[in-house]
Amino acid sequence: MIINVPLLARICEAPGAPGFEKEIRKLVLAELAGLADDVSVDNMGNVIALKKGKSSKKKSMAAAHMDEIGFIVTHVDDKGFIRFNPVGGFDPKTLTSQRVIIHGRKDIMGVMGSKPIHIMSPEEKNKVPKISDYFIDTGLPKKAVEKIVAVGDFVTRFSPLIELGDCVNVKSLDNRASVFVLLETLRELKSAKRKPAYDFYAVFTVQEEVGLRGAQTAALKIQPDFGFGLDTTIAYDVPGSTPQERCTTLGEGAAIKLMDSSVICDYRMIEFMKTTAKHHKIKWQPEILAAGGTDTASLQRMVAGGSIAGAVSIPTRHIHQTIETCHKEDIAACIQLLAACVCELDQHDWKF
Repeated sequence: MIINVPLLARICEAPGAPGFEKEIRKLVLAELAGLADDVSVDNMGNVIALKKGKSSKKKSMAAAHMDEIGFIVTHVDDKGFIRFNPVGGFDPKTLTSQRVIIHGRKDIMGVMGSKPIHIMSPEEKNKVPKISDYFIDTGLPKKAVEKIVAVGDFVTRFSPLIELGDCVNVKSLDNRASVFVLLETLRELKSAKRKPAYDFYAVFTVQEEVGLRGAQTAALKIQPDFGFGLDTTIAYDVPGSTPQERCTTLGEGAAIKLMDSSVICDYRMIEFMKTTAKHHKIKWQPEILAAGGTDTASLQRMVAGGSIAGAVSIPTRHIHQTIETCHKEDIAACIQLLAACVCELDQHDWKF
């Protein structure tokens, strides 16, 4: 299966910090045209696409969050340098040398600046950097900056997609790769004229990076019987890693989540997903994520009595950096696995 890299690039490069998902939401809504029986946007900004199934007796839901880690402007100083707070989890050292886009009255470029190493004291050179060590430089004086930028404007990272061998490399593959997977799953169902087993709600959620917030409200509204979280996961398959640290490996297929810090997946769903992958000869690997949570937790808990929940995860190197990297075949495997699962939910024995 060949993936649509130009579409993936547009999805990843679109801005959408938590709470500011307007631009990526517009793109998702445009791509959903003709792929679902009903499309709506709730009060939080979640996009909910319903694909009617063979039966309406039960409901399934998949959630892929649209938001990306970003920043919010807190101050413009007398020289025009911009201070900010992070919105989502950042490792401060990854900010060095980044280009960013400030989304003010118009979009302007900026760069993350910090003290040059040439004038650092020995103590400063050895200390762990803090977010407060950084500022954004637009090259403009204060008066010019303030005509464009105000406190509360959001900032996203600048990183055009490139292809590296069999991989794609760009900011925000967490979690735009899953947004792509969910859109392409709906496209696969349409092109192959396959119907989900039950009414299928494909939900593009907001504010996951700050506490799984959009998925909570969407799951409360939909009340799915079956839930599929869609997110990236760590592939620490690089020099210096040990086998127990790797979590997943690029090129080894779709990851079937067993647990993360927010959820223990239903063992019935895990078995179903494994069986489905094997039946369709879809390459897969197990995932246990020691730290970090996903929308899967909301799908499992925000339902009266709980849902039968699991997750399809996309192995990703260099996560929460501007150089996130996924293998194209892993992304394709995730599309194939999700499509097969939502169509075959009625073929499994779900009894305890």
